Amino acid sequence: MAVSNVGQKIWSMANALRDDGIGKSDYLEQLTYLLFVKMADEYSQPPYNRTIGIPKDCEWDTLKTKSGDELFKHYEYVLKKLAEQTGTLQQIYTGAQNKISNPAQLAKIINMVGSEKWSSMSSDVKGDIYEDLLEKIAADTKSGAGQYFTPRALINAMVKCVRPTPDKRVADPCCGSGGFLLAVKTYLEQNFMLNSEQKKFLKFQTFRGWEIVQSTYRLCLMNLFLHNISDFEGTPPITRADSLLTDPNERFDYILTNPPFGKKSSLTFTNEQGEQEQEDLVYNRQDFWATTSNKQLNFVQHIRTLLKTGGTAAVVVPDNVLFEGGAGETVRKKLLETTDLHTILRLPTGIFYAQGVKANVIFFDNRVAAPTHQTKEVWIYDYRSNIKHTLKKNPLRESDLDDFVKCYNPENRHIRKETYSPENPDGRWRKFTYDEIIARDKTSLDITWIKSGDNTDDYTLSELLDLIKEKSAAIATAVGNLEELIGKVDE
Repeated sequence: MAVSNVGQKIWSMANALRDDGIGKSDYLEQLTYLLFVKMADEYSQPPYNRTIGIPKDCEWDTLKTKSGDELFKHYEYVLKKLAEQTGTLQQIYTGAQNKISNPAQLAKIINMVGSEKWSSMSSDVKGDIYEDLLEKIAADTKSGAGQYFTPRALINAMVKCVRPTPDKRVADPCCGSGGFLLAVKTYLEQNFMLNSEQKKFLKFQTFRGWEIVQSTYRLCLMNLFLHNISDFEGTPPITRADSLLTDPNERFDYILTNPPFGKKSSLTFTNEQGEQEQEDLVYNRQDFWATTSNKQLNFVQHIRTLLKTGGTAAVVVPDNVLFEGGAGETVRKKLLETTDLHTILRLPTGIFYAQGVKANVIFFDNRVAAPTHQTKEVWIYDYRSNIKHTLKKNPLRESDLDDFVKCYNPENRHIRKETYSPENPDGRWRKFTYDEIIARDKTSLDITWIKSGDNTDDYTLSELLDLIKEKSAAIATAVGNLEELIGKVDE
């Protein structure tokens, strides 16, 4: 069967299950459980003859031969038993539950998975099928899965700018479904003739990630596995944890990431009256410049810690990281002093699955301690002013960022030419010196110079709704900041 047909068959099953009240995210999770057992079965046979560690009473054949309530009970037994194993098996099946309520539907999925020879497909093919499912589910806003999905067009542009090379280590401290790590793998395979040692390093040592959400972590492990990163027996390259809690004492050459949106980290607890409450989660780390509950500011500080000297980071951050006072100003000043914060890409709204997000990509290189500031100038590309994107009618495409990549000049970013000038005030590529930035109020990096041509007459009804949501999000953030300020005054 053609690869596109395999993907279509799998997706059709997702639509059929929806009628039974089974969400697409839940379906993908069940598919992950079954697919792993099926491939383990294939790899345990000739010509591979690998010992995978799946108990005899949990092997694929035990699922194929049962039906009805017997199949249900056995499937739940398999999930529980595999969670008690070690390594990747344990990580994928920990907390696994059967979300399919109809035995006939479960049997259909088992038959569908069993009808393909997955081990004979290349890792690119298997991975593309799985990643395509992830993207479709992320686009289904009802599922809420878009929270961990960054547009591929943006990821690929960031990778092109960073230009990773073989035998270097790459990390994502909030890796979601693994999109950044896989984009780096594709870039390395397409741009370098890797020898056998480099291929081995790519599979087992190049990548490192952290993901806090169990279901997303599971999907990430499977996504990497299908793309030939790690194997059955080894320690997974992804750790399920809040990466902000501690310095892992590992350092990396490249970090590419999109930390989760949302202003604050919070901790849920039960008070003396037995009621659920939330309080701001503050990370007290000696390696952080500022103590704050602002999640993105904490991730920026954490990423700087994780970078090797000379290492490069490309990080998606919301606007508040660029302009917020207090801890935000402290973090920006320290970044300018200790790293070469050389590039900012201002992104338009309408490209993320979360509505109304105003975000940027900051690029910085870690530097050795020096008596003077490491950033000499910051180049800003404004791909926001007068740009309109929507997820369905005008999604972000890789070609939309080609001009930015060209201006960035990845071959030698020290040779750049502004497109902005007094004669061309709408030029999107502009340079600001360290002295110009440090003189700005709160050392704000939220800089725009292109005159806005917004005209609500040009918007469709749905686009106007998005615009209202965007403004509402900005107002909510401002109210939150004001409440925090008032709280401090009252103390």
